Amino acid sequence: MNFSDKLIFRFVAGVSIFVFVVVAILGAKVLPAPAVSPQLLYLLPKLNAFLNGACSVLLLISLYMIRLKNITWHKRINILAFCLSALFLVSYILFHWLGTDTKYGDLNSDHVLSDIEKAAVGSVRYVYYVILVTHIILAAAVLPLILLSFQRGLQMQVEKHKKLVRWAFPVWLYVTVTGVIIYVMISPYYNF
Repeated sequence: MNFSDKLIFRFVAGVSIFVFVVVAILGAKVLPAPAVSPQLLYLLPKLNAFLNGACSVLLLISLYMIRLKNITWHKRINILAFCLSALFLVSYILFHWLGTDTKYGDLNSDHVLSDIEKAAVGSVRYVYYVILVTHIILAAAVLPLILLSFQRGLQMQVEKHKKLVRWAFPVWLYVTVTGVIIYVMISPYYNF
């Protein structure tokens, strides 16, 4: 590994750790949110679902373009998917900083799941949590792979790019698709 590769690896590790720490801090509700939530708060989950859905479509188009050996469009589409994912991350962070926690099945929006509410949603709640947990874990794991494969692709280090994308692509696609599924499942319980 040469100096440039080490520098890039350190940068990717730093960004990945920074994002993980920020998301963990937001999840722990350590940072105080404003007393009054901004009006745009209710739009953020919809925006996040749209961005995830758009990234899913772009990733599939990107795969199609590279199979056609259209490298120019493959790059352009990946750059757009990368930018939309970065915008998603900012929107996600804002929502989880400004918003309150939403519990799956909380029909009366009191932030407590009663036995009646649990019974009403049944075993679908477990399906939701399996999707959510795998989504969160894989989102954290795929970030450094995306950053490294993106960098390798832009520098036309094709073999290194291919090795990373074998793992990054299906995981990134899973994360974007499940992001939309999570939104569809949790949206009835948002209390705005």
